[in-house]
Amino acid sequence: MSKRHASKYKIDRRIGANLWGRAKSPINRREYGPGQHGQRRKKPSDFGLQLTAKQKLKGYYANIGERQFRRLYTEAVRRKGDTGENLIELLERRLDAVIYRMKIAPTPFAARQLVSHGHITVNGKRVNVPSFFVRDNDVIEVRQRSKQMALIMESAVSGERDVPDYVEFDASALKGRFVRAPKLADVPYPIQMEPNLVIEFYSR
Repeated sequence: MSKRHASKYKIDRRIGANLWGRAKSPINRREYGPGQHGQRRKKPSDFGLQLTAKQKLKGYYANIGERQFRRLYTEAVRRKGDTGENLIELLERRLDAVIYRMKIAPTPFAARQLVSHGHITVNGKRVNVPSFFVRDNDVIEVRQRSKQMALIMESAVSGERDVPDYVEFDASALKGRFVRAPKLADVPYPIQMEPNLVIEFYSR
C-alpha cells in the first residue's frame, strides 16, 4: 500500500478544499483546517497564495514529491509556450494520471499503486513506473490477469467521474488511448487550479 494512501484526506483538510471532489472528504463536514487553530481566518500573503496553489497541484496528483515536482517545473520552463499550460500537460501525461482519467482507478493514489504493482501495459509492454510519460496515441490497457480485480471493475463503471475527451476508454475491454495533451481548461479539476501561481512560487 502507498505510504500516502491512508492519510490522503489530511491533504484536503490542510489545504481546505475537496481536492478530488469525493463525497467522503472531511471538508464536506468541516470546512476548516485541523487542530485547535484550524478555524482561525487570516488574509494570506502572496507567498501563501502561491504555496497553497503548489500544494493543491502536488496533492491532487497523489502528493507528488517535491524533487519530482520541481523537475516537472524545470521541464515546463524549458519548453516553448505558456509555462503553466506546459506544467499541466506534463502532469496529465504521467501514466498514473492517465489511468485515473480513464477511470481504471478510483483515486490518483490507487492509480499509482496499480502501475507500481505491474497491472498496466502501454503499447503491449508492462510499465511499473507511475511517472512514465504517455505520448499521443499510446494504448493503455489493464493486463489480462488483472482485469478481474474488483477495484478496477468497480471504478471503470462508476458514475462518480466522466472520462475527458483527451483520452478514450473502453470499459468493457479495460483498454484506452491517450489522444492528445490537454490544456488547463480541458482538465476536469473539481476545484480551481492556478498553475500560474505555482510558476511564480518557483521563479521567486
